Amino acid sequence: MKLSELTTMRVGGEPRQLVTPTTTDDLVAIALDVWSDGDDWFVLGGGSNVIAGDDPFDGTVIRVATRGIRRIDDEGGADGVRLVVHAGENWDDLVAYAVANGLAGIEALSGIPGTVGAAPIQNIGAYGQELASSLAAIDFLDYESGECERITAADLALGYRTSSLKRGKQGIVLSVELLLIHTADGLSLPIAYDQLASALGVEVGKRVPLKAVRDAVLTVRASKGMVLDPADADSTSAGSFFTNPIVGENFARGLPVDAPRWPVGDEQSDRVVALGEVPAIPPSFEERRVKLSAAWLIERSGIRRGFSLPGSRAAISSKHTLAITNRGGATAAEVIELARFVQTRVLSEFGVVLVPEPVFLGVYG
Repeated sequence: MKLSELTTMRVGGEPRQLVTPTTTDDLVAIALDVWSDGDDWFVLGGGSNVIAGDDPFDGTVIRVATRGIRRIDDEGGADGVRLVVHAGENWDDLVAYAVANGLAGIEALSGIPGTVGAAPIQNIGAYGQELASSLAAIDFLDYESGECERITAADLALGYRTSSLKRGKQGIVLSVELLLIHTADGLSLPIAYDQLASALGVEVGKRVPLKAVRDAVLTVRASKGMVLDPADADSTSAGSFFTNPIVGENFARGLPVDAPRWPVGDEQSDRVVALGEVPAIPPSFEERRVKLSAAWLIERSGIRRGFSLPGSRAAISSKHTLAITNRGGATAAEVIELARFVQTRVLSEFGVVLVPEPVFLGVYG
């Protein structure tokens, strides 16, 4: 089976070996066997954040298909509920389960494709929520030691679309532990994102029924082609292809005044300094960081929705400039060619390097 049949971008050649363990014991045994042979290997979940090369992959693809959700009540306080979820569970199915059971904390992460095991690798986030806020720990099979270990969220170095698992720690996520909040009134956590608040017709900071949040998020995502739908060609993609760049505040000031930007981290607090005193710069002081909109940068560099290079079957989504889509029969080479063109245009226009979000297998972004 080709990886084009197992990834949402619908590109990729055939691996030399494909295995699909459905239990954690089998997953561990297969992984240890593959690692002991010294084969090249790759872990695949839902295939929603992967760009696989067109040539055959000379190695083993381990497709994680373990399923199961275990609920433990009264954790982290009277309203705390801990969920232990196997890595192969579908992420959006998990969100639907949480919403149906009155559990708040991941409702704004509705519609994100992929499996639960992939979620902590890039610390998925959307509409004012991040996995980091609800993640307690993961069970992890470490490549170096061959041992299963429990890693707390604090030890994963979670950041904006990244973690230690994305920055070099090799292995396989076996399960994920989430700490959610059981709300007796069935309401969400406070809405923390302007666009979502607008879609719900409320102010930022308000709480609304969990199902209303989920429905609104799915509607907004679908309007951008970000919900998998066989009838929507714009959803044949890897979702957002580039992360929103984070730059220094001084650099951001040089951008056009209408460029969207959001401060990252806490603002430096005011200090009282005696008249005539030269204040010392505290060791912890750093230039304030600012997050920019990758979509705005792409559009302002002259690339519009639906854009494609001559003769290419890869195109920018007709609904959202942050997604690259396969319009039918595109190759991985065509996808990467378009991605590089976008990067070049944004770098030339604004001096900003866009960083791809997907994982690449057999191609170079």
